[in-house]
Amino acid sequence: MTLRLVEFVVAGNEASDLLPVRSEALLTAHRARRGFWTVLDEGPVERCLALLLEDDDGGWTAHHVDADAGAENDRTEDGEALAHHDGWVYVFGSHFGSKGGPLRPRRAFVARFREDDAAAGRLPVHVVRNRFRLHRTINDALAGAALATVAPGERVRDRFIVATVARGAARAKGWVGRLAEGDLPLNVEAVAFTPDGTALLGLRFPVTADGEPILVEVAGVPEMFDGGAWPRALGAYALTGVTPPGALTGFRAMTPLPEGGYAAIIGSIDALGKASVLLDDHPTGGDVTSRHVRFLLEKAAGHLIPAGMVADLAPFHQVEGLAEEHGRCWYVTDEEHRVALWIG
Repeated sequence: MTLRLVEFVVAGNEASDLLPVRSEALLTAHRARRGFWTVLDEGPVERCLALLLEDDDGGWTAHHVDADAGAENDRTEDGEALAHHDGWVYVFGSHFGSKGGPLRPRRAFVARFREDDAAAGRLPVHVVRNRFRLHRTINDALAGAALATVAPGERVRDRFIVATVARGAARAKGWVGRLAEGDLPLNVEAVAFTPDGTALLGLRFPVTADGEPILVEVAGVPEMFDGGAWPRALGAYALTGVTPPGALTGFRAMTPLPEGGYAAIIGSIDALGKASVLLDDHPTGGDVTSRHVRFLLEKAAGHLIPAGMVADLAPFHQVEGLAEEHGRCWYVTDEEHRVALWIG
């Protein structure tokens, strides 16, 4: 596959995920024929939303979106995944921590907004921080699933679970009781909603004992915004047939396909050369190039979901988002202080 590169500088930061703009009003406001949402790393979600826009002449520009999360301004970080559902754009935090731990409650959030609102001035963003409730729900689901997950390793457990509990207890945080000694740290990197309105959460970590990427299906995500009900897990699945022998791969991005099924990017469980505790314990999860795959969620087949390769995206290790439309593909990569969009 031949790819064309378009480079942007957006608030001096890198991009995560890629979500097509569906709002004609938003495209018209920017005189664009096509656009994608992306979310920038590390900062609060209201300061990390950006648009990548293509004009009628095929030129591309980036627009840093002015947004407001009200009382939740400056209380989130590390937005990773974007998804459409029922007229909303949802943004999921990673629910993870820094490379060396501990877990950070600021990353345990879900936000949403209306695309049309971005065409009319400052964008209102509704944020719900779940204070590790989703962590508890997913860990309980994985513990009860037929899947065997990779053992986290002593350093991972100490840095991400033990240290988080100790930090929370020292500060008398109410969320401490939602973490348990045997928990796995979660890194949510990909999200797509199903036709039934449930959400598929693609995990970068943990992976299965065979190194394969894990999906967890949860119901009740919109209800978080309508009165405080919390999501419940419906099942956990593993993608089979696309992980290189001997390697560990996690989800990096996911998108539903018009004809049914899903496309995804799988790849390394963490970045090389950044003092990752995950890679200290699981070195075969690092030097893995990104792969573009497709699959159907056939629950009747059980917890193992066969997937097929679309493209090995070597030499890229850090593909963070994808979109497919009319036989074309777009990818965004995690680059230092720039947004790199690759068009195929």
